[in-house]
Amino acid sequence: MWRPFFQPYHLIIVQDGDPTKTIRVPDGFDYELYNRNDINRILGPKANCISFKDSACRCFGFMVSKKKYIYTIDDDCFVAKDPSGKEINALAQHIQNLLAPSTPFFFNTLYDPFREGADFVRGYPFSMREGVPTAISHGLWLNIPDYDAPTQLVKPLERNTRYVDAVMTIPKGTLFPMCGMNLGFNRELIGPAMYFGLMGDGQPIGRYDDMWAGWCAKVICDHLNLGVKTGLPYIWHSKASNPFVNLKKEYKGIYWQEEIIPFFQAATLPKECTTVQKCYIELSKQVKEKLSPVDPYFQKLADAMVTWIEAWDELNPPAQTAPLDEPSIKKDEPSPKPK
Repeated sequence: MWRPFFQPYHLIIVQDGDPTKTIRVPDGFDYELYNRNDINRILGPKANCISFKDSACRCFGFMVSKKKYIYTIDDDCFVAKDPSGKEINALAQHIQNLLAPSTPFFFNTLYDPFREGADFVRGYPFSMREGVPTAISHGLWLNIPDYDAPTQLVKPLERNTRYVDAVMTIPKGTLFPMCGMNLGFNRELIGPAMYFGLMGDGQPIGRYDDMWAGWCAKVICDHLNLGVKTGLPYIWHSKASNPFVNLKKEYKGIYWQEEIIPFFQAATLPKECTTVQKCYIELSKQVKEKLSPVDPYFQKLADAMVTWIEAWDELNPPAQTAPLDEPSIKKDEPSPKPK
């Protein structure tokens, strides 16, 4: 189903679980495949910041990618159809969302004013119509909704059949639950903040990996004046995970989030934080200070956040620029010989 949509692009497959198992990728795809042994080999001691036996391991792919735009998807997601029966090209819609500006400072009641057939409504300030760059495009799902375990247990047969033809900017200062199963982002604008935390094997929590990344990324987007959109595109989420297994993974998160959310709502970053990396390191300090009393896990998570940034910068060194006072070499002069 995905071949016509994925084949033109470069794929990064992060294999979770047993690295001795062989994943057979169909012919005709341009791809890299990484398992746990590869992650350990590439990151060395810093590999401990990448989760094991949890979907959070996908963020390793974000780190090693060299592309500007990233689309991440779960293995149980298939191509959805719009109400006319046409298959939805999720990648094309995400790229469309990311290329058009966001409007986080003032809500437009016709949703995304940059979509065809829409515009800014009467009363929208002209000084804000330029918008800001879009960093994240958050897509939705038909069929199985992204519910937590208690909601799954109460509504086991519920399916999402509503196709809402809308894209909107999430306002500045508003957090949201970011789902990683149908998600696009601009790696150059927000990549270092898309860390999916310490989850799964050996950790007291799971299924909060994308939530953690979303809360951190939204606070940083708000600080750096970047936009986050949600709505189209839809994918078809094919199967519901076991609610009892999910409850075991989630129950601490469900309890902790009542303190985590106020923490992120109150978090502010100093004006000296001018890059995503600086913002993320500052946020890690605040996590350690404010959330460690909730549970010692957050001290470990804060340390992992720093390790993640160190690993990111090692694999993605900033471009070297010559100092302003360094003399340039003229074309008619011989280049200096290497020592």
